[in-house]
Amino acid sequence: MTKRELQTSEYNEFYSGYLSQLSDDTELVSGFEANSKTVLDFFQSIPHEKLEYRYDEGKWSIKEVFQHLIDTERVFQFRCFHIGRHDKTPLPGFEQNDYIAPSKADAKSIETLITEFKTVRQSFIDLLNGLTNEDLNQVGIANGGNTSARAIAFINLGHYLHHINITKERYL
Repeated sequence: MTKRELQTSEYNEFYSGYLSQLSDDTELVSGFEANSKTVLDFFQSIPHEKLEYRYDEGKWSIKEVFQHLIDTERVFQFRCFHIGRHDKTPLPGFEQNDYIAPSKADAKSIETLITEFKTVRQSFIDLLNGLTNEDLNQVGIANGGNTSARAIAFINLGHYLHHINITKERYL
């Protein structure tokens, strides 16, 4: 299953920017595995003295960006699971800014964040491996819009690349 197979009816237009980060040939599970390496290589390459840097007042630190990515992956994984299990109950959105302060990301070591990422990512890969094409093609409602289980998974990958690019531009 590749990104090329997604139909625009499977996701809210808001997520197009994340999906545009991926090539049309991006395959779902191998894409998650390749993205894992990209994410780990990137965050492990950042000098420790930059990890709590904020490019402006009120902006997240690099550690908080990483925590945001991990937290969002948890939310997206649940959405993928929920819809992939054919549950039609609408899912709420989440306010990303509300999650940062309680996460205490800046008090965590980069090693702790990396371990957390690896655990969450492996869980998402295991979920994807357990879903059939029929499951992944299921469409439900999340954050007020139609979305398929597979679209959520691809959006997750693009979300990481989006934030890595912003981090390179504004933080490093």
